[in-house]
Order: sequence, then structure tokens, then C-alpha cells
Amino acid sequence: MKPISKSLSICLLFLLTACGATIPKTEKINGVSFVASREPIDENHVLPVVNLNANYAAVMPFGFVQDLAHPEIRFDNDRQWFGERKEGVKQYVKLLKEKNIKVMLKPQLWVRRGEFTGFIKMNNEADWKILEQSYAQFILAYAQVAEDVNAEILCIGTELESFIDERPDYWFQLIVDIKKVYKGKLTYAANWNEYDRTPFWNQLNFIGVDAYFPLSEEKTPSLEACREGWQKHKIALSAFSEAYKKPILFTEFGYRSVDFAAKEPWKADRDMVDINFEAQSNAMQSLFEEIWNEDWFAGGFVWKWFHDHERSGGENDSQFTPQNKPVEEIIRKFYASY
Repeated sequence: MKPISKSLSICLLFLLTACGATIPKTEKINGVSFVASREPIDENHVLPVVNLNANYAAVMPFGFVQDLAHPEIRFDNDRQWFGERKEGVKQYVKLLKEKNIKVMLKPQLWVRRGEFTGFIKMNNEADWKILEQSYAQFILAYAQVAEDVNAEILCIGTELESFIDERPDYWFQLIVDIKKVYKGKLTYAANWNEYDRTPFWNQLNFIGVDAYFPLSEEKTPSLEACREGWQKHKIALSAFSEAYKKPILFTEFGYRSVDFAAKEPWKADRDMVDINFEAQSNAMQSLFEEIWNEDWFAGGFVWKWFHDHERSGGENDSQFTPQNKPVEEIIRKFYASY
């Protein structure tokens, strides 16, 4: 074949540019955190996820702990909602996959009264041993479910920093045991101020971060202020990814539709009721503009998405869900680009 001349190559490049040809963006994990419900779901509950241009959903069964010093985890029992049990996980995953939505299985703990799981800490060695055994039973049961349903990713824990700080050797062995059961990709959902001291990233496929980074102290932060707020976090995340040679996955990200949404994005205080869609939208758009196109970034799961889309979120809702709020269209637009 005769080689293309230099002049012809330049002409072809000019024509492609003139016609608006662009290099496709790298596909990202465009996920939603699909909240467990009381009952089975059907196709109508999955279609809004498809319409968001999402390609992943985090399915989240729960184990329950009586208090922060209690070592026993209760899970997969009849007192729990359908979507919180193994039966529900399997039904949710089946329907999601039928619509080409991939799955991260993300078993989580819930401490009574909603206390922060990062503060779970036992008072003595005997209780630590019971907790270790109980958590292994919990996560290995769902590792088997993840294998059975061909979940693409398994998240081995969420915001358990004290448990990990106090018992690192246990976690290294637990990962070995999980890999004997589940053959897919693994991550852990570290809190935004925890990920840099989590010791076992080398054993996982993704560095998982619940990305509630503070961005701005303004009541209604501008898009520019939020973008500026990302700069120091971007530098740290990029360097961390490079150090471990692992992509970073935002296992949760999102903002409430309230005043000061970007100041302390992790806060779920019930007295925060002043609705502010502009604050939520600006914070969310800044995340997409500053983070989504980075080579070290794998994607993420917006917090959170309820199965009954028509009745979720809306103009009177001050919580995290983007459903039926202006921010939903921002997510849809950016997900469509990747």
C-alpha cells in the first residue's frame, strides 16, 4: 500500500477538525447508590436509572449493630426490608443487569440511632474477636452473593476507620478470605478524611473514597468557589493514585439541597432544612468539571437514588437525592458525556 503523503495527512487532520470530530472520552463508572426498599422492584424502577445515563448501580444490603461497642452484627433476617436481604439483592441485580446496568455490591453496617460507623470500637479483646468473626460472616456471605450474581465490583466495607485502625492484620486476612469466594474487582469505601491512612489499598482494585470533601463555606457557593475548593483535594488524590498505581473510585458522592451544601457535605443534620437547589447544583457541577475527566479517576456513585423515582426528591426535599431536582439534569448531561 502506498504511504499517505505528509500533505495529505495534514489535509485529513484539517477536515476532521473542521467537521467537529473529537476523541471519545474514556468511559467512566457513572453510578447511582440504589437504596434498598421494603418490596421487590420492577422494570419501572430501573428505567429512571437508565434515563439518567447511568451504567452502574451500587446495591446496598445492610447489617445492623446495636451500638458502637456491640460486637454482633445481625443481617439477612425477616425483620429487615426486602432490599436489605440476600433475596432482595439478587432480585435487584437481576433487573438492573437486564437493563445493562452493572453492579457494585456494597454491604453496609447501620448502627442504632444512625451513629457513625467509623466510631465502632470494642472495649476489650474478647469483643474484638466476636466482632471480627461476625463481620467475616457478614461480608463473606455477601461475597458469595456477589460471585453468584456476577457483580462487577464488591465493596468490602464502608467508613469503618476505627475498626481498621485498631485491627489492620484482621483486614489483610479478611481480604485473602474474600478473594477465595469472590473473583471480581474489590474496593473499600473510605471516608474522605480516612483514605490516606487505610493500609490495604495494594490488595484491592480501586481506592474507594466517599467524597464528601469540604469545598466552600458560602451559604450559596458559586460554581467558581466550588471549583477552587477542589484544587487541594485534586492534588492529594492524584498523588495518592500515582503512589499506589490504582484508580480512585468515588464510592459515594453528593450534596444536599440545602444552604451551605458544600461546607460540610457529610452532614445529615435534621435541623438543616432551608432548601437551596443552587448550592447543590453548583457543588455537583464543580465535581464533574474538576474530577470526572481526570485519568486517575474511575468514576463514582451518586448518593442516593430511591427506587420510586416519581415520589422521590422534588421541590420540598432538602436531602441528598438528586431526583426531581435541577441537579438531576446536570448529572444526566455529564453521564451522557462519558
